[in-house]
Amino acid sequence: MLLDYDRMGWLRVVLLGITGLVAAFLLLPVIFIVLLSFGSSRWLAFPPPGWTLKWYKELFADPSWFAAAATSARIAALTAVLAVVIGLLASFALVRGRFRGRETLRGLLLTPMVLPVVVFAIAIYAFFLRLGLGGTTIGFVIAHTVLALPFAIIPIATALEGFDKSIEDAAIVCGASPLEAKLRITLPSIRIGIFSAAIFAFLASWDEVVVAIFMASPTLQTLPVKIWGSLRQDLSPVIAAASSLLVLLTVLLMIVTAFLRRRFAK
Repeated sequence: MLLDYDRMGWLRVVLLGITGLVAAFLLLPVIFIVLLSFGSSRWLAFPPPGWTLKWYKELFADPSWFAAAATSARIAALTAVLAVVIGLLASFALVRGRFRGRETLRGLLLTPMVLPVVVFAIAIYAFFLRLGLGGTTIGFVIAHTVLALPFAIIPIATALEGFDKSIEDAAIVCGASPLEAKLRITLPSIRIGIFSAAIFAFLASWDEVVVAIFMASPTLQTLPVKIWGSLRQDLSPVIAAASSLLVLLTVLLMIVTAFLRRRFAK
């Protein structure tokens, strides 16, 4: 290896320092938001003059926040299912297919990861207006599925590439049909990739705000859009409380994913 951590000497201290600074840069804003959600100040002021649970009580007492959270959960769940199904079929084509333009297709399917999301948002908003899908659940799900698809394809394709296809071939030789071999042998073997794809696709939709702003309507708003709209009208700590719960769910899903991945790997 070109770099061995145990032989880096004093450079290890520099490396650890840089890692700590990057982690602090990424985590401190989240920590501040969580602390502000417990602050007694009527405005988003740091450090808080005192501590209270008042803002969480106001959050749970407002049905509009529950409606936005339910909308986000419904759209994210539908997006996850659709992204996993399409991602699974696409992964089989990309990993096992032997056709001209396969790599071009792979790059096209992964384009939403590198395309500026505001460009995609404007384009799909203009397109959906012509189709009458603006401000609809179907439009939301389709738009978020396009964004979530790369996060579904990558783990499924990686798991499929690591699967020994000869096991599936042996099942076919023993009398199973190709479809039965895939359903009973291949899919259970790559379940970690499928599960990861579902979680990542769900989170890609759950946390998405730019496309959601374009797709939202007065009667259909996701939780990130509700938070964004509240920020423009008021700086109440209720927004910090809602953001903290949004982060909490994301963290819990990532912990569950890591736990189940370790359990499935045994």
